[in-house]
Amino acid sequence: MNLASRLQATLELLHEVDSVARPADAVVSAWFRARRHVGDADRGAILELLYALLRHHARLGWWLGRHGRADVARNRLLAWLTLGEGRTPEQIGRLFNGAKFAPAALTDQEHALLVKLQGGTIDHAGMPEEVRLECPLWAAGPLRRRFEGAFAGEMAALLKPAPLDLRVNPVKATREAMLGALRDLGLAAQASAMAPHGIRVDERPSLAGLPMLRSGEVEIQDEGSQLVAMLVDARPGERVVDFCAGAGGKTLAIAAQMNNKGHVVACEVMEGRLKRGAERFRRAGLHNIETRLLSGETDKWIKRHKGGFDRVLVDAPCSGTGTWRRNPDARWRATEEEGLGNVVALQARILASAARLVKPGGRLVYATCSLLLEENEEQVAAFLTAHPAFRVVPLREAAPGVTSSAHADYLSLTPARHDTDGFFAAVMQREAAPAAEQASIKGRAE
Repeated sequence: MNLASRLQATLELLHEVDSVARPADAVVSAWFRARRHVGDADRGAILELLYALLRHHARLGWWLGRHGRADVARNRLLAWLTLGEGRTPEQIGRLFNGAKFAPAALTDQEHALLVKLQGGTIDHAGMPEEVRLECPLWAAGPLRRRFEGAFAGEMAALLKPAPLDLRVNPVKATREAMLGALRDLGLAAQASAMAPHGIRVDERPSLAGLPMLRSGEVEIQDEGSQLVAMLVDARPGERVVDFCAGAGGKTLAIAAQMNNKGHVVACEVMEGRLKRGAERFRRAGLHNIETRLLSGETDKWIKRHKGGFDRVLVDAPCSGTGTWRRNPDARWRATEEEGLGNVVALQARILASAARLVKPGGRLVYATCSLLLEENEEQVAAFLTAHPAFRVVPLREAAPGVTSSAHADYLSLTPARHDTDGFFAAVMQREAAPAAEQASIKGRAE
C-alpha cells in the first residue's frame, strides 16, 4: 500500500468504529480478518493512525466545532493530518486525489478548513481542561474527586499507548525461558516489575509472529490484571469461582496458581465469551476449569452452591475508566445518560449474590478496572455494612509481595503511578462457622 491507500483504509476503518456499537478492538479484528491480504507493515501503520485519531477524539472535535465543521470521520482525519502530523493543505491534497484506493478529492470546503488549521497544533490554550485531557464530562467530576490535585497527571497517563504485557503460563513454561525466546525473536522484553509471571515487551510486534501465544505458553494480560488474579491466592485442591469470567484471562491465571489441581468454575452470562475462554483453557493445557453459563446474577445455580467455594472472584462490570489508554474509544461509548448509578447498582447486586457462594472462612475478591471511588472503595464499604459476616483482609496480609499504594487495605493501581491499567481489588473473608455448620455446608457442596 502507498500512503494514500493507507489513509483510505484508515478512513474506512474509523467510519466502521464510529458506526458499530462494539469496542474498537473487536471491530478492528473483524475488519482485518476480512482483509487478510493486508500485510503486517500496512496493518501496523493503519492501526497507529487509527488509534492516534481515537486518542485525540475530543481535541479534534473541538477544533472542528471551532470552525463550524461536522465532527465526522473524514474531517477528523483531515484535521489530524494538519494538526497532528503538520502536513500542508497542498500535501494533503496530493493524497486525497480521488485515485483508485485513495480518498476522494478534497472539496472546496475541506481545503478551506485545512487552510484555517494550518500552523496550529492539536492542543490549544482555549480548550477546556476536560477536552485537552480527553475526559468525558460524565467522568470528570468523579475522577477529580478521586485524584484531586493529581487529576491532570493521571489523565495524561491515560492518553499514552498501553504496553504489551504477557503472563507466562507456569504449567507449560518459565519466565526465564520465555524471555529468552522473545529475545531470540529480536524483541526487547523484560520481567514485569510486580507480577512474578509477567513479561513486558517494549514494542508492538505482530502477535501472529509469537509462537508462544499459539502454544499457550504465554497469554496477553496487563500486569495489573495479573496482580488481581494473584490476590485470589487459590491453592491446589481448592474450589474456586470466577464469577464474571469474560473470556477467561483471570481464570487462566487462577487455574495455573492451582497447578491444575482442584476445581475452577468460570461463570459468565454471555455464551460467546465462555466459548472463547474454553478454547484458551485447552490451549493452555488447563483441565481443572468448568464453564458455567448463568442467566444473570440470581441464577438458581448460585443458590444450589451456596457456601461451597473457598475463593470467589467478582471482576465486576464497570465504567472501564482504568482501561482508557488501551481502549481509547471506551471513553465515548459510556454516556452520562446511561448513568454511573446504574452501573454501581448492578455491581452491588452481583457482589451480594456472588458472596453467597463463599464458604465460612473463605475469601471473596471484588475487583474492577475502574478508577472511581463510587465503584471501588465506596462499593466495598456499602457491601461490608450490609454483610457483617465479611471483613477486609488488608493487602499486606492478603498479598505481602504486592505494594501498590500507601493504602493498607486495597490494591489500587493507576497508569501514572504503576504503569499498569487502572485496577482496584479488595479481599474480604467470611467469618468461620462452627464445626457442625461447616460439615453441613461441605455436604451440600459435594
